[in-house]
Amino acid sequence: MQLAIEALDRIALHEKECGERWGEAMVELRELRKVTDAHSARWERLAWLVIATVLTTAGATWVTNII
Repeated sequence: MQLAIEALDRIALHEKECGERWGEAMVELRELRKVTDAHSARWERLAWLVIATVLTTAGATWVTNII
């Protein structure tokens, strides 16, 4: 009987530790999501800048060759 109680106590302690780790992991994931979203927005702006520059250069080259 004592062995069963000790096992249940260990299981309860393990569950408590896992719950705390899970909470910490969720906080880390939320922070990672915020950082990833910020980086994503930055790279999206850069991509649009590159696309606009290429299209403008291609258009200017085309107009120059036509005239």
